[in-house]
Amino acid sequence: MKKFLYILATILIASCAVPKKCCAQDDSKFKKEIKKIFKFSTFYGAVNGGNSVSDVDVFSITNGLETQTVSTPFDYSIAFGVRKIARLGYENRANTFYNGTENSFSDAATIGKIKGFEFLFEADLARQQGIEFLNQQHFLRYIADNWIVKAEYLQDGFADIQYFEASERYRLKVGNKLSFNIGAVQRLSEPYGFDPLEEWLLSNGNLHYTDLALQEGYSVQFDGQGGITYYNPSGNLVAENTQIWEGVVIPQALSDYVEKERNKLDQTLQHSIVIGFDYYHYTKDFWLHSWGNIMPYHYDDGGEFSYHKFHGGQWIDYSGGLIFGYYIIPKKLGLFVEGKYNKYWNRNWHDFSFGFNYVIR
Repeated sequence: MKKFLYILATILIASCAVPKKCCAQDDSKFKKEIKKIFKFSTFYGAVNGGNSVSDVDVFSITNGLETQTVSTPFDYSIAFGVRKIARLGYENRANTFYNGTENSFSDAATIGKIKGFEFLFEADLARQQGIEFLNQQHFLRYIADNWIVKAEYLQDGFADIQYFEASERYRLKVGNKLSFNIGAVQRLSEPYGFDPLEEWLLSNGNLHYTDLALQEGYSVQFDGQGGITYYNPSGNLVAENTQIWEGVVIPQALSDYVEKERNKLDQTLQHSIVIGFDYYHYTKDFWLHSWGNIMPYHYDDGGEFSYHKFHGGQWIDYSGGLIFGYYIIPKKLGLFVEGKYNKYWNRNWHDFSFGFNYVIR
C-alpha cells in the first residue's frame, strides 16, 4: 500500500511540474476530442401523459347488489436520453423537439448512414393501463469499410427481455448498397433456460399451485360449515371462494414466485456466431432499407441453466427489419411499410407500421 501511495504521489508531483503551457495544450486537445464526439448529438428529457382506459363498474350480488368502480390511473412516460445517429434519406424529423415518444425503426439497423462513431442512450419509465415498466436502449457502434463493432444494452418491459450484447464483425461490401457481415456475439443475460415452476409440476403435467402458495406464506382457513377464506403472506384477506383464489390470487402468486427465483440466479454469458446483411437504397420516390441477423450456432459451456439443456440442443436466434416507401404518384399518393422483428431465446418482440398517404393538391 505504501509503495502504491509513493508512486501516486510521484505522478502528482510530476504532473504539477509540467509547464503550464503543456497542460493547457493537453486540456485544449481533450476538449476538442469531447466536442468532436458529441457534435451533432442531442440531449433530451421529456414527460408525456394522458388518460388511460375509462372507469369500469363491477357488480356483485353475493351480499345483495353491490357496485365497485375500478379506476385505472393515467398513463405517463418519463424519458431521458442522448443520441447521435445520422438521419437516413427517408427520415424526416417532423417535431422541433425530441420528446421521447419517437419510434425510429432504423435505430435497430446494424449499419447507419455514415461511417464512424454513433451512439444512443435512452431510458423510459412508463405506466400504461396501470402497469409500470422500464424500457432502456443504449448502444455504441463504430462502422468502418471492412469491420463493425457494437455494444448494446436493451431492456423491454413489454417483452420481458433484458440483455447486454457486444459484437465484432467483418464486413464485406458489395457495391454501394449491399453489404454482408460475419462475426461473433457475446450476450449477458439472466438464464432464460431456467423454469422455476418445473419442480412443482405433477406427473400428470398439472401444477401443484396450492403447496407452492402455502410455501410462499399464503394461508387457507375453513369455517367448518363449508366456507373457506384465503390470506396473503401479510395476513390480509385476498379471497373468499375458490374461483377468486384460482383465477386472481394464484396467477399473481406464481408471477411473484417466478420473478423471485429468477432474480436469485447469476447472469449467464452466451457466445454465438452471427451472420448478417444490410441493404440501403434511396431516392425521393422510392426507398428500401432492410437488414437481418441470424445466430445459427451457440457455444455450450455445460452450465446448469444453459439454454442448450432447456431447448434440447442448438437453436436459432434472429432479428431483422424492413423500411419501404414508394410514391405511386409523386408527391401525392404513396405507400409505406416499416417494421422490425426480434427472436432471442424463447422471447420475441416486434413493431410494425404500414399504410398509405394521399395529398390533395
